[in-house]
Amino acid sequence: MTISPSVASAAYQSIARIGGEASATSGAIPSAGGFSDFLSDAVKDGIKTMKSGEQMATGAVTGQSNIVDVVNAVNSAELTLDTVVAVRDKVVQAYQSIMNMPI
Repeated sequence: MTISPSVASAAYQSIARIGGEASATSGAIPSAGGFSDFLSDAVKDGIKTMKSGEQMATGAVTGQSNIVDVVNAVNSAELTLDTVVAVRDKVVQAYQSIMNMPI
């Protein structure tokens, strides 16, 4: 599997945004949810990214969007989908490992 430079760039930008948000909220009161809040926010952000990609693609079809913005939005949506699939695969693999452990 090869990774194009644009996908890698989008991944680094996403991580930079997450790091920037974490440093901006580090002085705030920590939330009680912890990991569940993080996971919920990540899923909501992923859904928002996918919807943005769909809207930009629709705008390209109707001729209302700039092609560069469309490519960036669709690329970001593709990266998000790849990440979600990879996380899902790891969760399933972990579940299967636990289920195969002897009691």
